[in-house]
Amino acid sequence: MMNNKKFLIVGLGLLGGSYALALKKWHHEVYAIDIDPNAIQYALDHQIIDEGSCENDPALIQKADVIISGLYPKDIVQWVQNNQQYFKPNTLISDVTGVKCAILYDIQAILRDDCEFIGSHPMAGKEVSGVQHADASIFLPANLILTPTDKNTQQAIDFMYEFGKELRFNNICILTPEKHDEMIGYLSQLTHVIAVSLMNANDNKHLKEYTGDSFRDLTRIAKINENLWTELFLMNKENLIHEIDIFMDEMKSFRDILEKEDTQAMKEKFIQSTQRRKYFDIDS
Repeated sequence: MMNNKKFLIVGLGLLGGSYALALKKWHHEVYAIDIDPNAIQYALDHQIIDEGSCENDPALIQKADVIISGLYPKDIVQWVQNNQQYFKPNTLISDVTGVKCAILYDIQAILRDDCEFIGSHPMAGKEVSGVQHADASIFLPANLILTPTDKNTQQAIDFMYEFGKELRFNNICILTPEKHDEMIGYLSQLTHVIAVSLMNANDNKHLKEYTGDSFRDLTRIAKINENLWTELFLMNKENLIHEIDIFMDEMKSFRDILEKEDTQAMKEKFIQSTQRRKYFDIDS
């Protein structure tokens, strides 16, 4: 199913670049569009892509069997709207976006009937950006979430599943767009809020001199792209606020236990968290 497919990556950042690099390793023809000429030139110089453009080149778009959008969420719908006239029949479009409900249904509503959009979200990344940091190995320990709707065909779902297997994702799962946004509100967005809050809670410039691995691990994702994550948070605001409220209730509960010196209740918290964390250590 993946044989002889030609891919276009729109937005050649870390994820788009890593997709391109992985696809090239499996001998696919890969094109890219990015507004940054340096990104395109880097990708060409390092043989990450076969062809690239800094503009929405109709000829390049028309070559693609599969288009993967690495654009910011607000830009994806507009890009599809403006450029779908160049899609060849039966083009499959997907994305790497961290929110789904706010964009997916809008894209499916405006998309030509002879093309298909299926949402996907690679749960992979680094604390750096740009194609110069592209790394196909980031998918090896990662999960790929597919978010089909009733407008998607089984063929498209099967293709994206095979796509995930070829790129060596550790696990591929299927969620509704609604369930995806709910889970991401907890698993990704809340954790970023916690990391950011930890760093903003203390302005001591000498923390590095005192800290251990726990603080470094907890704040690793505090190095954050303010433009992208502002969009993601606002587009999933209700889910994220809900998760923040639950987390604050849990923090309040722990604070009360500590204040009362309720050692048994504290131990029960530790035992429960230890048991739940063990699920992450079980080989799938």
